[in-house]
Amino acid sequence: MSADRRPDPATAVFVAHRNLLFTVAYELLGSAADAEDVLQETWLRWAGVDLDAVRDQRAYLVRITTRQALTRLRTLGRRKETYVGPWLPEPLLTAPDVAEDVALADSVSMAMLLVLETLSPTERAVFVLREVFDLGYDEIAEAVDKSPAAVRQIAHRARAHVAARRPRDVVSPAETRAALKAFQRAVETGDLQGLLDVLAPDVVALSDGGGVKQAVPRPVVGADKVARLLAAGVSRVGGEASLEPVQVNGCPALIMRLDGEIDGVVALRIDDGLVTGLYYVRNPEKLSRVERETVLSR
Repeated sequence: MSADRRPDPATAVFVAHRNLLFTVAYELLGSAADAEDVLQETWLRWAGVDLDAVRDQRAYLVRITTRQALTRLRTLGRRKETYVGPWLPEPLLTAPDVAEDVALADSVSMAMLLVLETLSPTERAVFVLREVFDLGYDEIAEAVDKSPAAVRQIAHRARAHVAARRPRDVVSPAETRAALKAFQRAVETGDLQGLLDVLAPDVVALSDGGGVKQAVPRPVVGADKVARLLAAGVSRVGGEASLEPVQVNGCPALIMRLDGEIDGVVALRIDDGLVTGLYYVRNPEKLSRVERETVLSR
């Protein structure tokens, strides 16, 4: 830090790009805690770089972040093999401006992060850097240690894979809010028919307790099964329960509170006005980022 208390050039550049770098790391890892660790590792490497030799500082920082995230992603893959029950991404409370950037909101939605989980680490990095952050193939090639030609092939393969699994249509914010409101009302009242009316026939429900909180150990498929599970869950809740509408990962979601304490986050995937995916995160280790907004950017 200089005498007039302005940060040194390396720090200033890193801080200017920090939100972008966090978003890159989070999209690759689905974990805010791991993304923060990656940023620490990125800073340590960036602090030793000769800035005069860096042509494009943004691209250079993204490259360091991607390499660190890929290393951690491969470790996370081994951890997930022993995870108790379904693994869901760590939910982030996000500001309204994230939802206004449709491409960013789609890329960090719980539904998309689960689609990205089905890619290999390299495919995931190539897809995110190309489709979300619009990096050139040459820049991505340096980040993933592949040739530009190989990166083009990987990008094509990853796009096809994601296209087959992503939400069918872009849902308007108004349609999403209406479905969320109908879902909330049905859950709060234990209205089985109301739930059946808002759930798609092939809806899939996943819950993540991390072996710490009770959760359904396997996916529950079908409107009837999911509706009965939700209705039964509401009837078993002891104490005072409440649902708070919020923006999570750029999409409308609900925070469940029991006696005023956060019990979990319910995120929804909505297609054609119906809930096709329901993701309930209860693992306490994944709930720290729903107390305050996380800034995402690209």
